[in-house]
Amino acid sequence: MNDSARGTQTAHVLRVLLVEDSQVLAARLREALSTLEQVVVVATVDNEQDATNWVRASVIDVIILDLLLRQGSGFGVLRGLGNHRPAVIMLTNHQLPEYRQSALRLGVDHFLNKASDCDRLAEVIASVRDARSSSEADARLVNYPGRA
Repeated sequence: MNDSARGTQTAHVLRVLLVEDSQVLAARLREALSTLEQVVVVATVDNEQDATNWVRASVIDVIILDLLLRQGSGFGVLRGLGNHRPAVIMLTNHQLPEYRQSALRLGVDHFLNKASDCDRLAEVIASVRDARSSSEADARLVNYPGRA
């Protein structure tokens, strides 16, 4: 069935940037994400500069972001991107309350513990994808011609 025949069933593919310095964990996360419908990992990077460059140069819908990176940090990525960035899921082993508070102040949408919340990642990604699809559907219903 082509896209026009599917009509409203056609949904947005969620483009994910995976920012993780552990190659083993990055491979496991990519594998897990590959099983999700309408989700594609467009790149995996392990440092702050590459993460920032990818988001600025590409269309990214969500960042899965580790806190401590090979060079730099997840906080540095957030500061570097400012407020104009995609949804962010911070996935880290560093669960100090100060880290969570800083992440939330910087606009992280979800703060997950690698040790206990990895099984929730698919659910969180699906909720981000569904919310994005819903927002895009709402935007198509609203037309504001001529407004500045």
